[in-house]
Amino acid sequence: MAKIIVWFRQDLRLGDNPALFHAAQKGEVIPLFILDSGDRELGAASKWWLHHSLTALSESLGDLVLRKGDPISILQSLLQETGADGIYWNRGYEPHIVERDTHIKSTLSSDGFDIQSFNGSVVREPWETKTGSGGPYKVYTPFWKTNLKMGVPTPLGKPNFKLAKWDAHCEQLEEWNLLPTNPDWSQGWETLWQPGEAGATTRIDSFLQEDIKGYGELRNRPDLPNISRLSPHIHFGEISPRQICGKSYARQPDIPNYTSDIDKFVAEVGWRDFANHLLFHFPDIPTKNWKPAFDDYPWLENEDTLKAWQKGMTGYPMVDAGMRELWHTGYMHNRIRMLVGSFLVKHLRLHWSHGEAWFWDTLLDADLANNTTSWQWISGSGADAAPYFRIFNPISQGPKFDPNGDYIRKWCPELSKLPNSLIHRPHEATEMELRAARIELGKTYPKPIVDHKQAREAALAGYEAVKIAQAAKIT
Repeated sequence: MAKIIVWFRQDLRLGDNPALFHAAQKGEVIPLFILDSGDRELGAASKWWLHHSLTALSESLGDLVLRKGDPISILQSLLQETGADGIYWNRGYEPHIVERDTHIKSTLSSDGFDIQSFNGSVVREPWETKTGSGGPYKVYTPFWKTNLKMGVPTPLGKPNFKLAKWDAHCEQLEEWNLLPTNPDWSQGWETLWQPGEAGATTRIDSFLQEDIKGYGELRNRPDLPNISRLSPHIHFGEISPRQICGKSYARQPDIPNYTSDIDKFVAEVGWRDFANHLLFHFPDIPTKNWKPAFDDYPWLENEDTLKAWQKGMTGYPMVDAGMRELWHTGYMHNRIRMLVGSFLVKHLRLHWSHGEAWFWDTLLDADLANNTTSWQWISGSGADAAPYFRIFNPISQGPKFDPNGDYIRKWCPELSKLPNSLIHRPHEATEMELRAARIELGKTYPKPIVDHKQAREAALAGYEAVKIAQAAKIT
C-alpha cells in the first residue's frame, strides 16, 4: 500500500479536502503542516488562530507532523524519513506560493515521486473563469455570474483514511510560540471564537438557522447579529466555499422567503473567489497600485494620525468603534471596514498599504488576496473600485447603520451617556450636553483629528492632481 504525505496548508479540515480524499484512496496517509519560514510572517492575530486550529486538526486526524522551515527541504527529508511514495496538497494562489509549488512539483516529480495538487480553496480555479475574449475578469458581477452559470461543484465528504506509521521527527506546536505572552492581549478570545472545523460547522449552521433572515439588508448593520462571522474559518480552510454554497442552497427550500438573502450571502463568498482570481492574474496587487495612475496621488506621511487611527482615537465614533472592535476581538464588521478604510486613505490621505499592514497584523481573517484587493478597492486604485470621488462621511454613516448608537456604546463606552442625536457627532454637542454625558473633549474622548469638510476637499484635490499628472504624461 502506498504512503502519501498530505501537506495541509490553508485547508485545515477533513471534509471537502481533495488532497486528503485522494490520498486516502491511494493508500496510507502522513499528515503534515509546515510553518514556512519564507512566507510573509503571519500577523499576531492569525498566529493565535493558527495555534488553535492546528490543535483541533491534530485531534481530528489523530496525529500531525509539524515542521518549520523551507518546504522543499522539509518535504525531501520527510520523504526519506518515512519512505512515502508521494505528496498531495491543495493549491494556493498567492504569487510566492504559485512559484514555490511549481518548483517543488517539478523537482520532486522528476525524482519519481507521486506529486499531485488539487482545488480545495475556491469554487472555480482562477484560470477556469474567463471573459468572452478568454482573459481574466476585472469586474466582480460578471465574474460571479459566469461562475454560477458553470455551477458549484458538489463538496466531497470526510474520507475514511488510515494513518501510516512513520519514524519522523515532529516539532511541538508550543515550540512555535504562536500565542501572545507578556502581555496576553488575546484574553477572552476563546469565548468569542472556536477555531477548527467543528467551530466552522457550528457557526454556519447557527447562521443559516436564524441570522441569515434579512441578510440582504441587515448585513450592513454592525449593531445587529445578521452576519456569518465565518471569515477566519474560511481563511484557514476550516470550511470550503463549496461547502458554504452547498449548505446555503440546501437551506433554501426550508426558508423560501429568504432566497434573496441566501443568494446575497453566497455572492459575498464569491467576492473572495474574485480576490483570488485577481491576485492570480495580477500578482503585483499586494505591492503596486492596480491602476498605475494612482502612483501620482499626493499621499501624506503622518505617524501621529496613523497611530490615532490604529488606536481608535480619531474623534469620529463609528471609525473609533470599528478600530477598537478590531483590537479587542480580532474582527471588524465589513461595513465598518469600508468606513475605516475610506477614512484612512481619503480623510487622512495615508497610503492604503498602511491600512493593509495593520489589518494583516490584527485581523484573524487576514488574507493576502482579500486584504490587498479590498484596500485597493476602497482607495479607488483597484479593480472594480468604487468611484474615486466617493468619500464615506464618517458622521452620517453612524445614524444610517447604527441608528440607536448600540455599536458606539459597546466599543466607545465613554460616549454611552450621549443621546442618539449626538452620539455620532459628540464634537457638535454643547458644553452643557457634554457635561451631562460626563465627556470632556480632548481628554475623555478626542476631538476630531481632521475636519470632515476640509479633508474631503483635500482628497478630491489630490484626485484632481492625479488626472492632471496623467494628462501631462499623455501629451
